[in-house]
Amino acid sequence: MWCRVLICVGLAATATSSAPVASAKRSVQMQAEWSGPGCAPPDMVLNGSVLPRTVADQHRSDYSTEIMEVKFSGQIGPLGEKRLCKIKCIGGNWVGPLCQNQEEGGRYHPLFRGCRLDSVPPHLIVTYKNVTITTGRLKFPHGAVVLARCRELGVYKLLGESALQCQNGVWNHRVPSCIPTTMLTNFTEDSPPTVLIKIPSGSASVEPSGDLAVFPGSILHLECLFSRKLGNPEWTWTSTFRQFLTGWAIAAEEREWKYRLSVYYTKPQDSGVFTCATPRGLTNSITVHVTAVHCEPMEINDPYLTSRVEGTRLGQVAVFQCPIGFRLNGTSNLTCQASGRWSAPVPRCMPIICPNLEVEDPHLTLVEHNASYGGRAVFRCAWGYRLTAPPGVECEVDAQWSGPVPSCEAVLCPTPLPPVNGRLVDEGPHYQVGSTVQFTCNEKHQLVGESSVLCTETGFWSHPPPFCKARCPYPGDPEHGRIAPIKFSYEPGDHLKVTCAIGYVVKLEANWPQCRVDGTWSEQVPECRSYRDV
Repeated sequence: MWCRVLICVGLAATATSSAPVASAKRSVQMQAEWSGPGCAPPDMVLNGSVLPRTVADQHRSDYSTEIMEVKFSGQIGPLGEKRLCKIKCIGGNWVGPLCQNQEEGGRYHPLFRGCRLDSVPPHLIVTYKNVTITTGRLKFPHGAVVLARCRELGVYKLLGESALQCQNGVWNHRVPSCIPTTMLTNFTEDSPPTVLIKIPSGSASVEPSGDLAVFPGSILHLECLFSRKLGNPEWTWTSTFRQFLTGWAIAAEEREWKYRLSVYYTKPQDSGVFTCATPRGLTNSITVHVTAVHCEPMEINDPYLTSRVEGTRLGQVAVFQCPIGFRLNGTSNLTCQASGRWSAPVPRCMPIICPNLEVEDPHLTLVEHNASYGGRAVFRCAWGYRLTAPPGVECEVDAQWSGPVPSCEAVLCPTPLPPVNGRLVDEGPHYQVGSTVQFTCNEKHQLVGESSVLCTETGFWSHPPPFCKARCPYPGDPEHGRIAPIKFSYEPGDHLKVTCAIGYVVKLEANWPQCRVDGTWSEQVPECRSYRDV
């Protein structure tokens, strides 16, 4: 009997995280608290988290002695392979999970422990079900077969087995590694020889296992790189169909370091292992399979995808690219392999979209936003603030913005200097936009310029600071006389003269007042006296 939808969804999420066994164990623990018939409701898991027991209790009435198994959809392994799984109620306890295996007619089998691949050694390419594994710390299901080969066939030598199988939590072999050959070690005698592969005519493909698959009728050159002055290497092969030409290359620039084996117009009977051995017994081998394989024609439905397909036979390549504004989701170069399948699925063109921009500064505003390739995001600060970086960023080809989100800082005007013989009124520590500063002069000095200035949004004051000039005050007219000239204030160097009324005069020995540089008069204003008193 099928489970209810809520339980199916919950257990499906559990299977994705490879934890159905743990879920079954928790259900066994629940059995101790369950007094009804049959099995207790199994734990329900949503997005990897076990739901509270109270949720499961709501479904207790759904379980009785009639419900003997619960089926759910599980996702197994790093590629999310979907399988139909179930747990069974046996003796009041949940047992399982058991999952279908389509390769065995849909029979249910126990879900054994998977194997973890924590890291991929340098220069090693690992494939699983024709998909290249690029990250470590992945878990593979029981029975999974992982193929490993060196990134550059013949340039690195594989040390270990090329096929690994997961057997209930344990790999049947250690993960292999790649060791460098003579081309990378300056042709030292203690390194295995490099073997370069040349196909001047025909086609070939490097398989996920590290074997070389060659289409019949091709010309194949295997070049063993070794320093000729150290001796002659030796080619051997396992095929008994015919003999092959071997010897040092003829070209002057190659004959001192290339020992070549040539297979002309390959035939299936030429398949085998070709090994080059140095005089010291160090070897490097290439396994060759000559097979007439054709891949299925590709179905290209993406209107933006541009392709160039050489053909569909073994070793032929299909190259894809996307127009400006799109990125290729998948592999750009596909090769027809000996399995009759392309080395990867047909890629797709995805529009380049830059991630959302997080505007956390309360003074920052996003005034223009286009997250497509070539689009711009433009920012603006509130009045009184300015950007700390350029106002705009562009969405680039790697789907990243050309720079970080800018921030806003308050616009501050510099602290004005008090004028000589003057001071600032209400001086503050900082002056933001809109702040005003007033100036005043000391006694006997007059302010020249603006008495107050405003901090503008440019970070400069609205006017230059004033200055204080010394001024002598108006002394007033003497009794029975008048002074000249008459001003509100007098500059240093100014002289005063006194004109008396009729019948009054100034003493002949009197000195005329002069305004001094400190704003004081040099003399008192002379008095006007009557003729009778002089």
